[in-house]
Amino acid sequence: MSMADWRMQGVEFATCNCNWGCPCQFSALPSHGKCEAVVSMRIDQGHYEDVKLDGLCWVGTFAWPKAIHEGNGRCQLFIEERATAEQREALLRILSGEDTEPGATVFSVFASTLGELYEPQFVPIEFSVDVDKREARTRIPGVLEAWGEPIRNPVSGQPQEARLVLPNGFEFTEAQMASGSYRTQGAIEIQSQQGHSHFARLHFTGQGVVR
Repeated sequence: MSMADWRMQGVEFATCNCNWGCPCQFSALPSHGKCEAVVSMRIDQGHYEDVKLDGLCWVGTFAWPKAIHEGNGRCQLFIEERATAEQREALLRILSGEDTEPGATVFSVFASTLGELYEPQFVPIEFSVDVDKREARTRIPGVLEAWGEPIRNPVSGQPQEARLVLPNGFEFTEAQMASGSYRTQGAIEIQSQQGHSHFARLHFTGQGVVR
């Protein structure tokens, strides 16, 4: 069975309730027994067959009662309201792990752990991110707000830089580690203060992460 041809490149800001660095990145159990996260991305270049995806943003809220691999997760997706019907359909297929080799991307992996997927929402999304400065803000009016900032030295207050390299990672090859916070409403209500966040430049196809 042939898969649709798609590609997605852009910048990501993700924040979760784990401690800085996130033990999930090291195949360890979550810091507080459960996984909750807000993930945002701006697509700088992308397509699904002949449907262009350039410039669109999407956000996902996630909640698992235990570790991600133990399943029973919940997810709600948000896509910019200005996306056309064709762009919406294309993004929903990509983000739900369709047209992707099993386990090849974070979308495919996460989809295999979800027990409940809420109706996607098409909404205004405010998203700003600077990967190198480790600064970001995501806002959907009346729904959620998430922000990221550098980890700071507890004595001097100076920003610290830490990077994680995963040569075979299914989300990124390299990411900047940072501190993140969020609060959400809607189908998934979660919040966290100064937990883990990371910033990365992503590049996916249906075959996996492009190195």
